[in-house]
Amino acid sequence: MKRYSIIMAIFMAIALVGCNSRNSEKEECTHDENLQLTAYNSDFEVFAEVTPLVVGETSDILAHFSSLKNFKPVENSTVTASLIVGTDGIRQTLDQPVRPGIYNFALQPTTAGTGKLIFDIQTADSVSQIIIHNIKVYTDLHEAQHEAADAAVTNSNGTVFTKEQSWRVDFSTDEARCEPFGQIIRTIAQIQPSQGDERTITAKVSGIVLFPNNDVVNGKAVTAGQSLFSIDGSGMADNNLSVRYAEAQNEYNRAKAEYNRKQELAKEHIVSQSDLLKAQTEFASAEAVYNNLRKNFTSGKQLITSPISGFVTRVLVRNGEYAEAGQAVLVVSQNRDLLIKAELQPKYFDMLSSITSANIRVMETNRTYTLEELNGRVVSFGKSTDIANPLIPVIFQLTNKAGLLSGSFVEVYIKTQTNAKALTVPNEAIVEEMGNYFVYVQLTPEFFEKRSIKKGATDGFRTEIKAGLTEGERVVGKGAILVKLAQAAGSLDAHSGHTH
Repeated sequence: MKRYSIIMAIFMAIALVGCNSRNSEKEECTHDENLQLTAYNSDFEVFAEVTPLVVGETSDILAHFSSLKNFKPVENSTVTASLIVGTDGIRQTLDQPVRPGIYNFALQPTTAGTGKLIFDIQTADSVSQIIIHNIKVYTDLHEAQHEAADAAVTNSNGTVFTKEQSWRVDFSTDEARCEPFGQIIRTIAQIQPSQGDERTITAKVSGIVLFPNNDVVNGKAVTAGQSLFSIDGSGMADNNLSVRYAEAQNEYNRAKAEYNRKQELAKEHIVSQSDLLKAQTEFASAEAVYNNLRKNFTSGKQLITSPISGFVTRVLVRNGEYAEAGQAVLVVSQNRDLLIKAELQPKYFDMLSSITSANIRVMETNRTYTLEELNGRVVSFGKSTDIANPLIPVIFQLTNKAGLLSGSFVEVYIKTQTNAKALTVPNEAIVEEMGNYFVYVQLTPEFFEKRSIKKGATDGFRTEIKAGLTEGERVVGKGAILVKLAQAAGSLDAHSGHTH
């Protein structure tokens, strides 16, 4: 009996161990990972966290919708989620998000197999559709959970930056793409007024320059026909304007009286036609000189007006200073049509004929413009150099839509034509750390991998990537430095900080 009891105890222990082992194995196989799905169209990004899709089981779909125009949440939109497997489909329409940009769907699949998840987004002014292909619906919950666990995105060098975080800051992502990328010539250039944009106003006669109210200074706005200054030559011993005006007036009166007298005599055939014609010519000449002086001569002064609207850029003569006839007094500019003059080393001469465009960075605002944005064009480039200046000038003309200041300097990235292609990313995507360069590659729209890259030239907007990335990978553009700060804070868990 005692031996029987011992044998029963051994069997019970073995059974208990086996049971615990099976329970432990069952616990180890329990998964709670969600599917993380991402898709794009030309207008929107969708990032959806989906519980495994199983026939007969309700799956939660937490979908985040961002506009690609500004990477902000989609608001005031109606969204329909449709799960289609073969010819069977289910759908749900939500008129309002649970929070801005976040829609929470609940779908119960009816058919197993591989299908697609479709989101139809209806905004106030457009209808858009995003399709996620190869969505698998299972018949077994355990298998679905196991597959979801295997597909979970993990990376020891990853950083969490949730959609809610990115929506609150200036943030964007962009694809690493292969595109034509010729040699870039980076240089500093000066802004200059074009020939038709600037007018130099000169003294028409010799005399003392007088500015009204002493308000003609640099930066003063003027309109076409506005009086700018006067020249008083009445007190001059030589070439006295008042004397010239009196002489012109007397000559005009004499020539007019002579012409009228000969007109009357010609009626009686006392004066020949040749004498009458001579008197008429003298009168016309005297009248032209007199009218010209009378038009510009008032109270012993000649008034000078602006030929264009714009503003005063330079005053070359001080108030009360003597000026010779033809001497430049001031300069008026419209600051509308400008020239960008860059000077390049002779080693670039062979490339100048293949210049196609340029990007212009305003250093004061750190903003970059394309030549096309400013209605610009390549005007010319130098064909020779000299000893005094061995550099080659390259001239661009543009319309001043960016508030550029004539005389200031800008950074120019001169682009040359090429058939070669390069992998590029936005300049703001690149983060520097102690001479090394990195980008944050998107694994999901909320999880990013810090990756070392080797960079090449830049055109002011995008930078060539020589190693570290492949075409089609998506990187953080605006906000890369914020993702770096999030990494420094130690957010390495793919779900940490999530507040859904």
